[in-house]
Amino acid sequence: MKWIFAILGFFYGRFGGAILGFILGSILDRVFGGSPSRAGGGFGRMFQEQQSQVSPGDFELNLLSLSSLVIKADGKVTQQEMDYVRMYFVQAYGKERANATFRTFNEVIKNREISVENICNYLRPRVRYEVRLQILHFLFNISNADGHVSDSELKVLLQISQNLRLASSDYESIKAMFFKSADDAYKILEIEKSASDSDVKKAYRTMAKKYHPDKLQHMDEAYQKGAQEKFNKVQEAYERIQKERGL
Repeated sequence: MKWIFAILGFFYGRFGGAILGFILGSILDRVFGGSPSRAGGGFGRMFQEQQSQVSPGDFELNLLSLSSLVIKADGKVTQQEMDYVRMYFVQAYGKERANATFRTFNEVIKNREISVENICNYLRPRVRYEVRLQILHFLFNISNADGHVSDSELKVLLQISQNLRLASSDYESIKAMFFKSADDAYKILEIEKSASDSDVKKAYRTMAKKYHPDKLQHMDEAYQKGAQEKFNKVQEAYERIQKERGL
């Protein structure tokens, strides 16, 4: 696909168009099942990752594709969900870059079949675990933007979590941040209600370390804000258990 776009770009914009076409085609290859090759330059600062690198342009389009799957999961697209995604992207990448991502998505990707498996297979080896946790938290926020996370949205979120190879305990922990229940504080800390006081304290230290905002200090402001939200939820859960147990 990248060579097709490069040829088309050459006809419309000579060598400059060919280069842009090649870059766009490479992105589409990765989104729709092409081999996950090492991402090239041309999109600015690169994210330093585990096995390779993923450029901001690739990351944004893949993240927007996952967002669209969550938004459409329950068969309806709400304005609150759309507004949340736009606000997040503008905050993370700036208005100009966010708008360019939306244009590319709407013109080329929106009406094509998007594969959770292909996107996650591309992102998983290229982004660190804590970034994958933040992706899931962001997607939960989208589904909750209209005030309710539906069963169909939960099904898609679980599929994404599994394909990103997130631990089931981490999925349940983030899910519990959006669903109030008698034991949601314990689920957030990834422990049972029968856990001892010392185990509660140990779980809090472990989760506080996992979700500490410093782990995403290399990411944009919106991701750091999301990390802070999760960190606050962990603190709130621990404080609730402390109050309940008189610790």
